[in-house]
Amino acid sequence: MSIQVTSVCKTYNTQKALNQVSFSADKGQVIGFLGPNGAGKSTLMKILTGFIKPDSGTVFVDEINVLQNPTAAQKTIGYLPEHNPLYSDMYVREYLQFQASVYQISELIDVTVKEQIEKCITKVGLTLEADKKINQLSKGYQQRVGLAAAILHNPKVLILDEPTTGLDPNQLLEIRTLIQTLGKEKTVLFSTHIMQEVEAVCDRVIIIKKGVVLIDKTLVELQKNHQQIIKVIFNGKVNASQFQQLELLVSSKDLGNNTWELTFENEEDMRPKLFDFAQEKNITILELSSENKTLESLFTELTSH
Repeated sequence: MSIQVTSVCKTYNTQKALNQVSFSADKGQVIGFLGPNGAGKSTLMKILTGFIKPDSGTVFVDEINVLQNPTAAQKTIGYLPEHNPLYSDMYVREYLQFQASVYQISELIDVTVKEQIEKCITKVGLTLEADKKINQLSKGYQQRVGLAAAILHNPKVLILDEPTTGLDPNQLLEIRTLIQTLGKEKTVLFSTHIMQEVEAVCDRVIIIKKGVVLIDKTLVELQKNHQQIIKVIFNGKVNASQFQQLELLVSSKDLGNNTWELTFENEEDMRPKLFDFAQEKNITILELSSENKTLESLFTELTSH
């Protein structure tokens, strides 16, 4: 396993940031790590990278015990934190050269340090900006510098905390493609609040709330979710009890103003059955719309209060 997290707990004063978190990941997986603010995502990432220690539990990266040997583990990890720390007065190549000396990457790669720096600059799309100082770059390009530094030592595991912050739509597509490419040869764990990004890039999704893992499934498994959501507006008042005779109904939610959100556990279009129901009850339907449950709606459902 590239990553093995077992029963990890972490408490800050009286607040439990992580509560018995466990998961594992293999090489070649891109994992979306999702959760509302304060869910424990950044805490877990800092534990994985050896920056902080958990109160209990074990963490292995590339079969190295991070708690017992953090330096060895960090040599196999590339990390881009949410607030990308850069030396803004340095030139791009100068900064990457400095990072290379810190990591002592000559011991970790098969090419020269200069070749590796140029390779990473090209890979993240910094070629035209490489002769500039970092403080002359846009936020999006500064993010690319951080990403170049994260992959400079050719790590086996890549941990990215909000990697697409500040990118314009074109840059977003380029970085998504890069993450997918890196995911073929590495294990990539990244957090984001953009659900479309997860659906476009990830093989697997982990959703965490208040330090507890709520879902750990492949994207294919989540997309096989057969729930159908129908929003319907009636011309008069309807009671929730009246919906009980509807087959395959999972839940009914009163949105006010005679508007209801009905969730069905079925792939079949349930709107004709809803029309039949309304006719039987002598109720007029004013408006009707249907959608399949998306990752975004599932995330909202799981993490909202």
